[in-house]
Amino acid sequence: MRGRHLLLALPLLLVGLVPPASAAVGVSVGVSVPGVQIGINVPAYPELQPVPEYPVYYAPGLPANYFFYDGLYWVYANDAWYSSSWYNGPWYLAEPAIVPVYILRVPVRYYRVPPPYFGGWAVAEPPRWGAYWGPQWEAQHRGWNQWDRRHVPPPAPLPVYQRQYVGDRYPPREQQHVIREQQYRFEPHDAQVRERLAAEARHDAERDQRSGMPPQRPQATAPTAQQPGEADRAAQARQQQQQAQERQQQAQARQSHDRDQQAQAREQQEQQARQAQQQRDQQAQARQQQEQQARQAEQQRDQQAHARQQQEQQARQAQQQREQQAQTRQHQEQQARHAQQREQQARQQQPQARPQQEQPHQAQPHPQQQQQQAERRAQKPPRQPERGESPREGG
Repeated sequence: MRGRHLLLALPLLLVGLVPPASAAVGVSVGVSVPGVQIGINVPAYPELQPVPEYPVYYAPGLPANYFFYDGLYWVYANDAWYSSSWYNGPWYLAEPAIVPVYILRVPVRYYRVPPPYFGGWAVAEPPRWGAYWGPQWEAQHRGWNQWDRRHVPPPAPLPVYQRQYVGDRYPPREQQHVIREQQYRFEPHDAQVRERLAAEARHDAERDQRSGMPPQRPQATAPTAQQPGEADRAAQARQQQQQAQERQQQAQARQSHDRDQQAQAREQQEQQARQAQQQRDQQAQARQQQEQQARQAEQQRDQQAHARQQQEQQARQAQQQREQQAQTRQHQEQQARHAQQREQQARQQQPQARPQQEQPHQAQPHPQQQQQQAERRAQKPPRQPERGESPREGG
């Protein structure tokens, strides 16, 4: 199936007209076509919104991976890419090697029905096509996700003329190319998109030749038997309706862009708030560490002061012990001196005591007798010394 362009004709499920202004776009999932099941059918023109900072639109209201880029619709379904110049096909299979890089760069969050293997991938980044398609594709597309975001090409104008083609007015494959050439003057800037359009045209021409059908003109735009004034008014009304639709689409695109910018601004503000909170937490933690270090330093100073006090107290106690020891020594020396003095006195008194001990014991006079003797000696005149005799004391 891969390696060639495959036309997928998807039948419409709605019968009857659905007004473009109030058409509720629905998707029929699981539509089967011969040999292929693409799983998408869009009965009315979908609402497309721009992917911010990418030249790509996406369909937020469709349960499908539905995009618009450079004049073509792109769908990722059943693990394959499909493209079409009309919003509901026919779809042509696109090999991975020819899918435009701007389609591949769309972030994961814009895939409304991401396949299971997208799980775990960053929603703000594109899918990991190299990991899925293999090293050969990755070697042929090195740097596919690296580009200068300042020089992104502008998005292509939306083909809003297709709004009026719904229900049984949806043109068949044979008329789509002619209608597009008449009402959509945009020339794709991407070489791969131009190649896709040329391949669709060649495929249609080859199919017409094989079937023997002559090229058909679009009946939806064929002139009718109207008066020139009525035709002009009808053309002017269609042009005004198309312009109104374009203005409405532009307003929706601006609103979507504004919403995306506001969401990005909120994300930036939340990120800045988280960073500010982290900074405050880090500062608080730093202050706590500084306070803890200050407390530890204060404790160390207290311990050092306590140690100094203990040392001083021990020094005072040692000084007191030395003083007590000195006093003890002085007291001992004083006692020794007193003992020595007593010994000296005792030795001095011993010679005087011996003569007294050697003299015979004489009876001691009565105290009254002693007093009378003392009075008689006091009344007796002193004896005059004789010539040649030296005077003596008392007598």
